[in-house]
Order: sequence, then C-alpha cells, then structure tokens
Amino acid sequence: MSLENARAYLAKFGLDGQIRSFSVSSATVPLAAAALGVEEARIAKTLSLHVGTEQILLVCAGDARIHNQKFKFRFSAKPRMLSPDEVGTLIGHEIGGVCPFGVRDGVRIYLDDSLLRFESVFPACGEANNAIELSPNELFRVSGALEWVDVCKLPGEDTAF
Repeated sequence: MSLENARAYLAKFGLDGQIRSFSVSSATVPLAAAALGVEEARIAKTLSLHVGTEQILLVCAGDARIHNQKFKFRFSAKPRMLSPDEVGTLIGHEIGGVCPFGVRDGVRIYLDDSLLRFESVFPACGEANNAIELSPNELFRVSGALEWVDVCKLPGEDTAF
C-alpha cells in the first residue's frame, strides 16, 4: 500500500512513471546504492524522528549522520528516532521504504544541505525495492519540504559546532 500512496502522490507531479523497481531489496543505503549502481552518498535516506510531540522526516545524503548539536540548535530538541512500530503508523511507510511522498498529514519534512552536493539523488518510494531519481531542487519541490536545514555531518567533517 505504501508504494501506491507514493505513486499516487508523485502522479500529481507527473513523476509516477519514473519510479524504478528492483528485484532486490533497496531497504538500506548500501543495498539501494548497489541496486542503482551509484555511490552510497547519492541515496537520499529519509529519517523518521520525534521532535517534541510531533514527527518529522529528515531527508539527507546516504553518507550523512545527524549532528546532535546542530539538530538541537535548529529544532530545540534532541533527535529521537521513531521506533520501528511507530514508523508505519505515524508516517505511513514502513522502514526500508520511508520517503517524503504520500506521508500522513501533519508530518513535517525537511531536507538537509548534504544533498546539495549532487546533481541528482535517489529517495525511496514507499517500499523496500524502489526509488526515484530527482535533482535536489526537484526533491524539495515535490516533497513539500518546509526548508533546507544544516543538521548533519559528513564523514571526516569536524564535529565542532
């Protein structure tokens, strides 16, 4: 059902026909990169987080990690992942297929600056065996993201804030 929600959402933008499906799992960054034949950093992973009493999605590059201090500064809360049981219920997609397309009402979406390094990135589309290729600007427009944020760190980056 999640793929159908994402497909219906993307159809509003004429992009439903661009969803790529795989015969193998793309549920993790390494698996998605292997299925697509791209570097892991270009996978747009979607993290499901609690911020106070609300849920947000943070879409970031596959090699990025949340920088706790930056996150707390921006959102006035520590990053806290949703439990696996909460993800499907509160977001509308199951782990492995979480994406910013066709999510439950009230879920706020943010894109991390780590995605801006690439001409195109590959977010999932609701299930653990599909993705779509979009430019970061297309992803911003299509996802309905509220804003670009700088709350992640890249490998080898100084963690000082």
